[in-house]
Amino acid sequence: MAASKKYFSLLITLLIVVVGAVSLSDALYGQDAISESVQSISQDLAQQEPQDAVQEISTQKSSNQEISTSTAESTSTIDSSPNAEDSVYGTWLSVLPPLVAIGFALAFRQVLFALFIGIWMGAWLGGDMSLISLFPTFFASLTDYVVPSTADEGHMSIIIFTIMIGGMVGVITDNGGTRGVIHKLSSYVKTKIHGQILTAIIGFLVFFDDYANTMVVGNTMRPLTDRLRISRAKLAYLVDSTAAPVATLALISPWIGAMVGYISTAEEGIPEFTEAAYSVFINSLPYNFYAFFTLIFVLMIAASGRDFGPMLKSRIELYKAQKDPKLDKYNLYKEHIEKDEAKQTQSHWINAAIPILILIGGVVGGLLVTGEGDTLQDIIATADSYAALLWGSLFSLVVAIGMTIAQKLLTVNQALEGMFKGMHVMFDGLLVLVLAWALSQVTYDLGTADYLVSVFGANLNPFILPAIVFVLSAATAFATGSSWGTMGILMPLVLPLVWSLGIEYVLDTETISTLMYASVSAVLAGSVWGDHSSPISDTTILSSLATQCDHVEHVNTQFPYALVGGLLSIGAYLAVIALGLPWWAAYGIGIGIIWVTIRVLGKSPDPAEFS
Repeated sequence: MAASKKYFSLLITLLIVVVGAVSLSDALYGQDAISESVQSISQDLAQQEPQDAVQEISTQKSSNQEISTSTAESTSTIDSSPNAEDSVYGTWLSVLPPLVAIGFALAFRQVLFALFIGIWMGAWLGGDMSLISLFPTFFASLTDYVVPSTADEGHMSIIIFTIMIGGMVGVITDNGGTRGVIHKLSSYVKTKIHGQILTAIIGFLVFFDDYANTMVVGNTMRPLTDRLRISRAKLAYLVDSTAAPVATLALISPWIGAMVGYISTAEEGIPEFTEAAYSVFINSLPYNFYAFFTLIFVLMIAASGRDFGPMLKSRIELYKAQKDPKLDKYNLYKEHIEKDEAKQTQSHWINAAIPILILIGGVVGGLLVTGEGDTLQDIIATADSYAALLWGSLFSLVVAIGMTIAQKLLTVNQALEGMFKGMHVMFDGLLVLVLAWALSQVTYDLGTADYLVSVFGANLNPFILPAIVFVLSAATAFATGSSWGTMGILMPLVLPLVWSLGIEYVLDTETISTLMYASVSAVLAGSVWGDHSSPISDTTILSSLATQCDHVEHVNTQFPYALVGGLLSIGAYLAVIALGLPWWAAYGIGIGIIWVTIRVLGKSPDPAEFS
C-alpha cells in the first residue's frame, strides 16, 4: 500500500511538472512561435556545416575518454544550435531534466526510473513542448538517446571493461583467492581504522585511472571491510574519494593528458599567452584545493574512527542489523551467509593478487604501447586509454581462469560459472550508467552548460573569478554527471575570459599568470566536486557498483563529506587569490578546520550499544 502511494505521488508530481512547463512555455513563447522557430532552425541547420568550435571540443572529448557528445550532425530530437532563437537551448529550462532526475532519485530512491524521466523530459523540451508530443518523445528517449549512448565506442569500452572486471572478480572469489587475500590482510588489519586506512592507501597507489581505481579497490577491499563491519557506504566513499582526486594530481595519467589537451585548445584563443600547456598544469597544482582537501579528509576521517551525518546513521544501522534482520540489507549478519562462507574454498592469496596486478600492469602497459612521443608524459597524453583498459581487463580475466584450472581449484564449468556470476553482479549498475550517459547527452543538446556560464559570467571581478569558476564547474558537473565533459566545455571558455579580464583591469603579467593557474585548477577541482556530489555521475555510479552499495545511500552519505572539501576550497580560493594569503597557509588552516569538524561533529559509536 505504501509503495502504491509513493508511485501515485510520483506520477502526480510528474504531471504537475509537465503541465506547468507546458503552461509556462505557452505564456513565454506561444505555441505557434515555438513550432515555427523549431522548423525554421532545423531547415537552417540542414544547410549549414557544424561549427568548428563544436567539432573541436567533441574531438578533444572523444580522444580523452570523456562522455561522448554529438555535434550538430546528431540525429537528436533537440535543436542544439546556440544561435537558435525562441528555443530552450541555453535557457533556464535546460537545467530541468537533470534537476528532475536528481530530485526523483533522491526522493523516491529509484535511480533508473528517475534517469529515464529526466531523459524523457529533455526529449520533450527539445520538441514543441505540447501534451501531444509526450507520446512520441517517450519512444524518442530510447531511440535517440539511450541506444546511441551504448553505440558510442568509448562507452562500450567502459561497459565491456566493467563486465570483464566483474568476471575476473567472480573467478578469484570462487577459486578462493579473494578469501586468501583477506586472510593475509587480516593478520595485519585488525580494526576498522586499519581497514579504512588500508583502503585509502591502495586507492592512492592505483593513480593511473579513476575507473580502474574504483573497480580494483572496491572489489578487492569489499570482503575485508564486510568482515570488519565497515559499512558499504563508508567503503564506497573511500573508493570514490581516492579515485578522481588522485588521478587529477598524478603527474602522469589520462586525466592529465586530457587537461593538457584542453589547456592547449584554450591557449589557441590567447596568442599572447605562450606558456606550454603542461607547464600551466604543473603550476596550477598548488591551487587544486579540493583534491588535496578531499584526500586529507579521507585520511583524517579514517584515522579518527569517527563519522557524522548520514554516514554515521548508516554505520549505526549496520550495528543494529545484527539484532534486526530488516536492517541487514547487505546480508552481512545472516546465518546462511556465514554457512556459505564456511563452505567456500580458501586458496593462496596469490591466486587473487596476480590477476589484480596483471590488470594494473596491463592497463599501464597498454597506455605505453598505444601512446606516442619522446617523453613519458607525451606517451600517456596520446595513449588510447580505452584500449588499455580493455587489454588489461581481458588479460587479467584469462590469467585468473588459467590459474584456477591449472591448479584444479575449479573445473572449467565451475570457473565459467563464477565468471558469469561476477559479470551478472555488474548489470544493474551498468543500466544506471547507460541512462546517465544518455542524460548527459540531453544536457549537452539543451545547452545546460551554456546557461550556467551565462548565469555566472556577468560582472566578474578577476580576483574572485577562480572561486566563481570552481562553483560553476561544480554546478555543471553536478547537472551533467560528467567531470570530463565539464572540463572540455569550460576550459576553452574560462582561460580566454581570465586573460581578457586581466588586460581590462591592467594587471601585470605575473598576476594574470597566477589567475590563469588558479582558474585551471578551479575548473578541474570543481568538476571533481560536482562529480562526487551528483547521483548521475558515472564515477559515482561505478563506486556504488564496485562496492555493491545502494547508489542513493552512497550519494546521501558522501555528500556532507564532499561539501566540507568544497566549502573549504571556496574559502581557499577567496583567501589566496582575493586576499593574498599564501597557498601553503590556506592548506594549514584547512587541515585545522577539517580536524575540528571531525572532532566536533564526528562520533564513534560502540557496536555493543546497538547489538
